[in-house]
Amino acid sequence: MTQTTDKLSTHVSVKEAEMAEVLAKIVRDKYQWVEARKQTQPLDEFKAALTATDRSFYDALSGEQTVFITECKKASPSKGLIRDEFDLDYIASVYNNHANAISVLTDEKYFQGDFEFLPKVRSIAKQPILCKDFMVDTYQVYLARHYSADAILLMLSVLDDEEYKALAEVAHSLNMGVLTEVSNEEELHRAVALNARVIGINNRNLRDLSTDLNRTKELAPLVRELAPNAVVISESGIYTHQQVRDLSTFADGFLIGSSLMAEKNLELAVRKVTLGENKVCGLTHSDDAAKAYQAGAVFGGLIFVEASKRHVDIEAARLTMSGAPLNYVGVFQNHSVTDVANTVSELGLFAVQLHGDESQAFVDELKQSLPENVEIWKAYGVACSTENGAESALPELLQSNVTRHLLDTKVGSQTGGTGQAFDWSLINNQSAVMLAGGLNPENANQAAKLGCLGLDLNSGVESAPGKKDADKLQRAFAAIRNY
Repeated sequence: MTQTTDKLSTHVSVKEAEMAEVLAKIVRDKYQWVEARKQTQPLDEFKAALTATDRSFYDALSGEQTVFITECKKASPSKGLIRDEFDLDYIASVYNNHANAISVLTDEKYFQGDFEFLPKVRSIAKQPILCKDFMVDTYQVYLARHYSADAILLMLSVLDDEEYKALAEVAHSLNMGVLTEVSNEEELHRAVALNARVIGINNRNLRDLSTDLNRTKELAPLVRELAPNAVVISESGIYTHQQVRDLSTFADGFLIGSSLMAEKNLELAVRKVTLGENKVCGLTHSDDAAKAYQAGAVFGGLIFVEASKRHVDIEAARLTMSGAPLNYVGVFQNHSVTDVANTVSELGLFAVQLHGDESQAFVDELKQSLPENVEIWKAYGVACSTENGAESALPELLQSNVTRHLLDTKVGSQTGGTGQAFDWSLINNQSAVMLAGGLNPENANQAAKLGCLGLDLNSGVESAPGKKDADKLQRAFAAIRNY
């Protein structure tokens, strides 16, 4: 136990070992925890009754699409308390609809975890449950299975090869999977030599707890070369769908915990990171809001422009909003600041989307009239083609007080609702862009690959103006998820 730092130094450089005090202390404490737990819950009291799991961790991660291991984590050494209201029933029910596997922190001292969390989550979710802890003794593997875990985490920054083999052998004897975590190239080579089937690349620097997503980009190609059949999971530091898209060409999947746990609305948080921040606009009925929500939308658009075929007034909007807990965005076109502010106040809108000729001065004035947390989005028309054969170009974007820029197709004087797409190659900075214009189940996958914040779907998922089609919505979001 006192040699933990020395053990670490055989796997990482001397300098790293000297700086790995946080990890070393956690591991020392874990050895003490194991010895104490063996006294209060002896192995011979439960080992004989253990049975092999019937939920295959390896099968769950073997699909063609990008996979997600979502995590139940109350706290961490780097962030402290992450989720005060740690309602496992709610968390597990959300993850059950999205995850390929679910990770549960069981370390008590540093993560406020508990082995009792494992059966609780497993009773609600259908996925394999990963026991995430600092495993240093075979006793912990048996204990994890006793509490219904289907897989364990083994960290090569903590274990030497013989220790790893012993723990992995026990896990596999119970049909449990192993997520083998590496944090540098040397550990990666060890993982390959140990025939690890699922290799997790930790983007967190265990010396100073900083994160660097480039670690996945640097190490994943080496896994592909040395162990082409291994599943590569990128761990730590994943907060956005754009990061997921960027790394999905390197990794087969992601383990995401802190960024989800920090969000009060966990359902929308999972959608944002797995699907993007997508909006279904032109909602006119509560049933349509429900269809959009069930398909996977984060935002619902309510159009207050009287000339629109999908126009709603305040009362119709209120009824529509009752259909689903989306983040609602009000669409306005050359309205007065007072009109926009009053509508936001009446309905409690998440954001306003300006679809007219609103200037920077108007936006600045509007910002002062809205609650601080209400976002302002600005829509811009991008011509499909211009007169005299000139090439299309992006309009100049407003510079301040605009959270998102929505690019929509412009045909003649009409922006939006055209059912046509503009030349997407014109987009040169996707970081704050919502893409609209002619999106449908057939092109949603290609549109999502562009890496914008999200897609804005409307006429392409309708059976008639203002009537959303459940099948088209489901197919569009299935296409978005197909990566």
